Amino acid sequence: MLDKIRKILCEFVDMEPDQITLDTDIHSDLALNSLELVNFAVEVEEEFDVVIPDKEAMGIRTVGDVIKIVEKYMNK
Repeated sequence: MLDKIRKILCEFVDMEPDQITLDTDIHSDLALNSLELVNFAVEVEEEFDVVIPDKEAMGIRTVGDVIKIVEKYMNK
């Protein structure tokens, strides 16, 4: 799952996938703007066939948070 999320993030930032870790902060380390963040969330939802509630999406800080939320909704 981490590799897929890294691949998606690399569409928005100029980084190599192996530079993105579970602790990478989506806001401060990757500096995604609001539109990029929304587009990232949509791509994650499509890739993993989940729907992430807006309230939870707003609380995402790190790549690890993304994985936890995706895992939570993959099981529903």
